[in-house]
Amino acid sequence: MPTTRPNADPNGRPTILLVSSGYHLYREYLLRMISASARVFLFLDREPTWERSYIADHQIVDTLDAEAMIAAAREVAARIAIDGVICWDEIRMVHAARVAEALGLPGTSPVAVGRCRDKHQTRSALAAAGVPQAISKLVSSVEEAAKTAWQIGYPVVVKPRALGASIGVSRVESPDELAAAYHHARTSTEDGVPHYDASVLIEEYLEGPEISVDAAWVNGRLVPLFIARKLLGFPPHFEEIGHVVDARDPLLLDPALLRVLDAAHRAVGFRTGITHTELRLTEAGPKVIEINARLGGDLIPYVGWVATGIDPGQVAVDVACGRPLRITPTRLRVASVHFLYPAEDTTVSAVEVDQTALPVSVDVAATLAAPGQHLELPPAGHVTSRYAYVVLSGKTAMECAVGAQVAAHAIKLHAKVASKAAGGGQ
Repeated sequence: MPTTRPNADPNGRPTILLVSSGYHLYREYLLRMISASARVFLFLDREPTWERSYIADHQIVDTLDAEAMIAAAREVAARIAIDGVICWDEIRMVHAARVAEALGLPGTSPVAVGRCRDKHQTRSALAAAGVPQAISKLVSSVEEAAKTAWQIGYPVVVKPRALGASIGVSRVESPDELAAAYHHARTSTEDGVPHYDASVLIEEYLEGPEISVDAAWVNGRLVPLFIARKLLGFPPHFEEIGHVVDARDPLLLDPALLRVLDAAHRAVGFRTGITHTELRLTEAGPKVIEINARLGGDLIPYVGWVATGIDPGQVAVDVACGRPLRITPTRLRVASVHFLYPAEDTTVSAVEVDQTALPVSVDVAATLAAPGQHLELPPAGHVTSRYAYVVLSGKTAMECAVGAQVAAHAIKLHAKVASKAAGGGQ
């Protein structure tokens, strides 16, 4: 669209249509970053609050209604030159892809984004293309789940087909545990996720370290940004309790990993955008767990920026607008994020951070829980169980881990024990 329309940015920055802002404690840094590279017009289902200092304008619209957003976007585009569409909200990725397509802007087709959203569709596409991954079967009953688990062989992973943040996912060691795991996956929900009659996947458990890869894609060309090594906890659930990013991670140049990533994205039809792909590094090589058509959550892109200096907001703007990518590391560090959980289910009275007691390696230490908030450990809770986090950097992952332990002692949780929780970690 021509950039000479009224309201164009006087500094020549592109204008981005952002679909939803997300939870500020996890996504404010991204909005701050993209607002440094672009004017932001925000579609939101409420009046903006914390977002106001980062946006040029906004419109209230149902962000779960693609047709309503397309109509609103066309009205905005008639007044303002919209150069790209960005979304990092998992539930709204297909809706945002439809908006970009309707405006004729860079992106991946809504069908391909939907193929990433639905883990069963992902598995089917990867299987048809012969991409290395876990054996997976969609089931609709406990009986079918039991038969499938026996065929695959224990341990297996039981998961919902379309949820995120490891909600409803558990490892099952024996037939005695299967019914409870199936019920947990079947009854787990997220607002905005469609209902499926067959909603549970039974999958092969993959042995090996778990990683995630945030990457930019431009017309099918892969540009890796950050590789995060996952820290998992609360077995048999797969709670992500931390992530470690090494700017010099050899996997960034690993031919086997890059081949699998390329083949996986070709299989689902993803060509332009940013993805967050999760894999296991097995003895047989890297195997795909899932592909998310967005930047990573859990502050991973921020941790990647601390480690490398690569600005994920700037990259997101460049990709969305079809501009040349500016991806040059300015730092070569190891950085990590560590999330703090209570020892048992609690109701929060206060969370205090003693800034004077934090190691110098800490980039940020922040609270996630508010007074009166009830924290339930997995499986009843998940990422909502966290009361604080710390991001820090160092020369090695071990140095970061030691620093995180010291930092944890500087963050005090004052709470009332609510109940004993049976601990639960693909």
